[in-house]
Amino acid sequence: MTNDDLATTIAPLFEPIPRRKMKAILDFSRVFRARECELYLVGGPVRDLLLQRGSAIDFDFATDALPALTQELGREAGATSIFAIGERFGTIGFAFPGDDTTGDGGFVFEITTYRSEEYPDETRKPVVQHGVTLLDDLSRRDCTINAIAADPISGELIDPFYGQADLAQGVIRAVGDADERFAEDPLRLLRAARFVAQLGFLVERETLAAMTRQAETLKRISVERVYMELTKLLCGNYAGAGLDVLLETGLLTVAMPELQPLERDALVVDKRGRAREKDLWTHTKMVIEQTPARPIVRWAALLHDAAKPLTRTIDAEGEVHFFGHEREGAILTSRLLKRLKADKATQASVAHLVDDHLRPATYAPDWTDSAVRRLMLDAGGDLDDLLDLAASDVTSAKEQRQRAAAQRIEGLRRHIERLNAEHELAQFQSPLDGVELMAMFDRPPGRWIAIIKDHLRELVIDGELAPGDVDGAVAIARAMVELGEV
Repeated sequence: MTNDDLATTIAPLFEPIPRRKMKAILDFSRVFRARECELYLVGGPVRDLLLQRGSAIDFDFATDALPALTQELGREAGATSIFAIGERFGTIGFAFPGDDTTGDGGFVFEITTYRSEEYPDETRKPVVQHGVTLLDDLSRRDCTINAIAADPISGELIDPFYGQADLAQGVIRAVGDADERFAEDPLRLLRAARFVAQLGFLVERETLAAMTRQAETLKRISVERVYMELTKLLCGNYAGAGLDVLLETGLLTVAMPELQPLERDALVVDKRGRAREKDLWTHTKMVIEQTPARPIVRWAALLHDAAKPLTRTIDAEGEVHFFGHEREGAILTSRLLKRLKADKATQASVAHLVDDHLRPATYAPDWTDSAVRRLMLDAGGDLDDLLDLAASDVTSAKEQRQRAAAQRIEGLRRHIERLNAEHELAQFQSPLDGVELMAMFDRPPGRWIAIIKDHLRELVIDGELAPGDVDGAVAIARAMVELGEV
């Protein structure tokens, strides 16, 4: 099939999908259809195509073919790399390598036999079942916007639960009975909040009520899966809205009991419905959304002030203080991420950022180079995240204060850039200075020093002499003097 032929066969829904990937999809579809097997694109990829959010890297399909037949048909369709690690649960994966000639990246298809969410044990992993239809499969999915299937050949949509209408209205609604959907797999509680964070949608009223009723069931889910969902939520464009769902349903401290003081503080308001003192919850959400969507810095943004409720004090003048909240916050952070079994590098980096998040805000133009270097060394590999967190940790409504804070962090960035540039230049200097050369040869200052240093510097730039190779530089300098070059 040529690209021209392919272009005439693609349904409008699939136009955003790269041609190479779409050709593989159609090849699979035709092979399955020739063997009288169904094959539909399902779930997130269909949702994202309908929302015009681009094409996903990986695609999920559903079929009535059993796993063994799916593998056979995949080979017939041209797949050369097959992984059956999920075969017990009905899923077969097909990996396609990248194309070096075009620069196209590799991609993966996962094809799962129709199933209903009936679990044999507490693993939350369904077994392969016979006689399950596409409607059965869609009826056990979490949200209506994820319960839409598309025929890859015709582009026809199968939408028995009106997911397209909910997409148009920006609504997260459970498929069928919300309590049943969440009871089948409580991780769906976090997934619903994550979709809010990623899409900016609202949770439908009955679904939200079921999430509140079912919140405690999240404790049945492994902490690793909880951590992964929370990370995805925090990296969403509307992370603040997703966190509000966690707060409103009680899921915040079910998932992260270490944040109970923060949740309690967020829910305390005065008689007029206003938050007490500085609205810590609103501030936290704003900081999160202002940081780059990188997991480590987003987790740090969530936790940077989490210990403030634990350290709140009021002095004789009625001023509120949070002395040491950064240190207490780092301890809280380590405890939380260790319990969620985050990788050790993430645990260390996030705790480090929380502990140091106030330091860049104290920068002033009169800081010495040594003071900035000390900050750079202390921050280490977390420096960029620390600066991004500090730049985002300004949510004052006063424009003058925002501008002053932005200028302070920008000044620190420029100072760091200058030091880095100077350090880089220093790597390309002569390993010997004038004082050392005069001592070596017992000669007074003169043009000869510049000649030797310039020659050594050129050798360093050309890579013929290592920047710190003093012994090599001494040998070269002695040879130049002995040959009468200086």
